[in-house]
Amino acid sequence: MSPPNPFILASSASPHLLPLLRSHPHLATTQDPTGYSLLHALTSYSHPALLLTLSREFHLDPNALLDSDGETALFAAESVAVARVLVEDMGCDIGVRNREGETAEEKIRAEGEWENEEEEVADPAFRARIEELAARDDFRDEEGQRRLKELVTEAVRGVERDVGAEGRDVRRRV
Repeated sequence: MSPPNPFILASSASPHLLPLLRSHPHLATTQDPTGYSLLHALTSYSHPALLLTLSREFHLDPNALLDSDGETALFAAESVAVARVLVEDMGCDIGVRNREGETAEEKIRAEGEWENEEEEVADPAFRARIEELAARDDFRDEEGQRRLKELVTEAVRGVERDVGAEGRDVRRRV
Protein backbone atom coordinates (compact mmCIF):
# COMPACT_ATOMS: atom_id res chain seq x y z
CA MET A 1 0.00 0.00 0.00
CA SER A 2 1.41 3.38 -0.97
CA PRO A 3 1.68 6.18 1.59
CA PRO A 4 -0.99 8.91 1.65
CA ASN A 5 -0.55 11.88 -0.68
CA PRO A 6 1.58 14.39 1.26
CA PHE A 7 0.21 17.31 -0.79
CA ILE A 8 -3.34 16.57 0.36
CA LEU A 9 -2.14 16.21 3.94
CA ALA A 10 -0.27 19.53 3.65
CA SER A 11 -3.27 21.38 2.23
CA SER A 12 -5.30 20.64 5.35
CA ALA A 13 -2.39 20.77 7.82
CA SER A 14 -3.22 17.17 8.67
CA PRO A 15 -1.69 15.81 11.88
CA HIS A 16 -0.67 12.79 9.78
CA LEU A 17 1.78 14.80 7.64
CA LEU A 18 4.74 14.95 10.02
CA PRO A 19 4.54 11.25 11.01
CA LEU A 20 4.38 10.35 7.30
CA LEU A 21 7.44 12.46 6.54
CA ARG A 22 9.33 11.07 9.52
CA SER A 23 8.67 7.57 8.18
CA HIS A 24 9.49 8.58 4.59
CA PRO A 25 11.86 11.60 4.82
CA HIS A 26 12.42 11.66 1.05
CA LEU A 27 8.83 12.89 0.65
CA ALA A 28 9.74 16.20 2.33
CA THR A 29 11.46 17.33 -0.87
CA THR A 30 9.11 15.68 -3.34
CA GLN A 31 7.73 17.77 -6.17
CA ASP A 32 4.86 17.09 -8.53
CA PRO A 33 5.40 17.18 -12.33
CA THR A 34 5.07 21.00 -12.29
CA GLY A 35 7.63 21.38 -9.50
CA TYR A 36 5.03 22.14 -6.82
CA SER A 37 6.54 21.13 -3.48
CA LEU A 38 5.25 20.68 0.05
CA LEU A 39 6.69 24.13 0.82
CA HIS A 40 4.57 25.56 -2.00
CA ALA A 41 1.49 23.74 -0.66
CA LEU A 42 1.94 24.81 2.95
CA THR A 43 2.56 28.36 1.78
CA SER A 44 -0.43 28.59 -0.53
CA TYR A 45 -2.76 27.10 2.09
CA SER A 46 -1.35 29.46 4.75
CA HIS A 47 0.05 27.03 7.30
CA PRO A 48 3.04 29.03 8.64
CA ALA A 49 3.65 26.99 11.80
CA LEU A 50 3.75 23.69 9.91
CA LEU A 51 5.86 25.32 7.20
CA LEU A 52 8.44 26.35 9.78
CA THR A 53 8.38 22.96 11.52
CA LEU A 54 8.85 21.14 8.23
CA SER A 55 11.70 23.43 7.25
CA ARG A 56 13.53 23.04 10.54
CA GLU A 57 12.98 19.33 11.02
CA PHE A 58 13.88 18.32 7.47
CA HIS A 59 16.40 21.12 6.80
CA LEU A 60 14.60 22.31 3.69
CA ASP A 61 16.07 25.16 1.68
CA PRO A 62 13.20 27.30 0.36
CA ASN A 63 15.45 28.62 -2.39
CA ALA A 64 16.25 25.16 -3.76
CA LEU A 65 12.68 24.07 -4.48
CA LEU A 66 11.54 25.85 -7.64
CA ASP A 67 8.41 25.02 -9.60
CA SER A 68 8.25 24.84 -13.39
CA ASP A 69 7.79 28.64 -13.53
CA GLY A 70 11.04 29.09 -11.60
CA GLU A 71 9.14 30.21 -8.51
CA THR A 72 9.98 29.54 -4.89
CA ALA A 73 7.21 28.99 -2.36
CA LEU A 74 7.30 32.74 -1.66
CA PHE A 75 5.46 33.31 -4.95
CA ALA A 76 2.55 31.24 -3.55
CA ALA A 77 2.22 33.26 -0.32
CA GLU A 78 -1.33 34.39 0.33
CA SER A 79 -0.55 36.44 3.44
CA VAL A 80 2.10 38.59 5.04
CA ALA A 81 2.36 36.12 7.93
CA VAL A 82 3.39 33.24 5.66
CA ALA A 83 5.73 35.45 3.63
CA ARG A 84 7.40 36.53 6.86
CA VAL A 85 8.03 32.94 7.92
CA LEU A 86 9.57 32.18 4.54
CA VAL A 87 11.80 35.26 4.46
CA GLU A 88 12.63 35.98 8.10
CA ASP A 89 12.68 32.49 9.57
CA MET A 90 13.63 30.30 6.62
CA GLY A 91 15.88 32.63 4.61
CA CYS A 92 13.89 32.64 1.38
CA ASP A 93 15.57 34.97 -1.12
CA ILE A 94 13.25 37.87 -2.05
CA GLY A 95 15.39 38.59 -5.12
CA VAL A 96 14.59 35.34 -6.94
CA ARG A 97 13.02 36.02 -10.34
CA ASN A 98 10.66 33.61 -12.06
CA ARG A 99 10.81 32.69 -15.75
CA GLU A 100 8.94 35.91 -16.59
CA GLY A 101 11.58 37.96 -14.80
CA GLU A 102 9.38 38.94 -11.83
CA THR A 103 10.19 38.77 -8.12
CA ALA A 104 7.50 37.40 -5.80
CA GLU A 105 6.65 40.92 -4.67
CA GLU A 106 6.29 42.16 -8.24
CA LYS A 107 4.06 39.23 -9.18
CA ILE A 108 1.87 39.60 -6.09
CA ARG A 109 1.45 43.34 -6.67
CA ALA A 110 0.67 42.80 -10.37
CA GLU A 111 -2.00 40.25 -9.48
CA GLY A 112 -3.50 42.61 -6.89
CA GLU A 113 -2.99 40.16 -4.05
CA TRP A 114 -2.86 41.39 -0.46
CA GLU A 115 -4.39 44.79 -1.34
CA ASN A 116 -6.69 44.76 1.65
CA GLU A 117 -4.44 42.95 4.07
CA GLU A 118 -2.95 45.03 6.83
CA GLU A 119 0.58 44.47 7.95
CA GLU A 120 0.45 42.00 10.81
CA VAL A 121 2.83 42.28 13.72
CA ALA A 122 3.46 39.01 15.58
CA ASP A 123 3.05 38.96 19.32
CA PRO A 124 6.70 38.77 20.51
CA ALA A 125 5.83 36.85 23.69
CA PHE A 126 3.84 34.21 21.80
CA ARG A 127 6.55 33.95 19.14
CA ALA A 128 9.18 33.47 21.86
CA ARG A 129 7.11 30.65 23.35
CA ILE A 130 6.93 28.94 19.96
CA GLU A 131 10.67 29.26 19.39
CA GLU A 132 11.44 28.07 22.92
CA LEU A 133 9.26 25.00 22.44
CA ALA A 134 10.76 24.18 19.02
CA ALA A 135 14.28 24.38 20.46
CA ARG A 136 13.59 21.89 23.27
CA ASP A 137 15.25 18.49 23.13
CA ASP A 138 11.94 16.82 23.95
CA PHE A 139 10.06 18.61 21.15
CA ARG A 140 9.49 15.39 19.21
CA ASP A 141 8.53 13.16 22.10
CA GLU A 142 5.14 12.83 23.76
CA GLU A 143 5.63 15.68 26.26
CA GLY A 144 6.90 18.10 23.61
CA GLN A 145 4.02 17.29 21.30
CA ARG A 146 1.55 17.73 24.18
CA ARG A 147 2.98 21.20 24.85
CA LEU A 148 2.84 22.05 21.14
CA LYS A 149 -0.81 20.99 21.01
CA GLU A 150 -1.56 23.22 24.04
CA LEU A 151 0.15 26.17 22.39
CA VAL A 152 -1.69 25.67 19.11
CA THR A 153 -4.99 25.24 20.95
CA GLU A 154 -4.36 28.49 22.80
CA ALA A 155 -3.70 30.29 19.52
CA VAL A 156 -6.77 28.81 17.82
CA ARG A 157 -9.00 29.72 20.76
CA GLY A 158 -7.71 33.29 20.54
CA VAL A 159 -8.54 33.43 16.84
CA GLU A 160 -12.00 31.93 17.46
CA ARG A 161 -12.67 34.56 20.16
CA ASP A 162 -11.59 37.34 17.83
CA VAL A 163 -13.79 36.08 14.96
CA GLY A 164 -16.83 36.48 17.21
CA ALA A 165 -15.84 39.99 18.32
CA GLU A 166 -18.53 42.45 17.33
CA GLY A 167 -19.62 40.21 14.46
CA ARG A 168 -16.45 40.98 12.53
CA ASP A 169 -13.87 38.59 11.19
CA VAL A 170 -10.84 39.80 13.12
CA ARG A 171 -7.63 37.78 13.29
CA ARG A 172 -5.57 37.76 16.43
CA ARG A 173 -2.05 38.91 15.75
CA VAL A 174 0.19 36.03 16.79
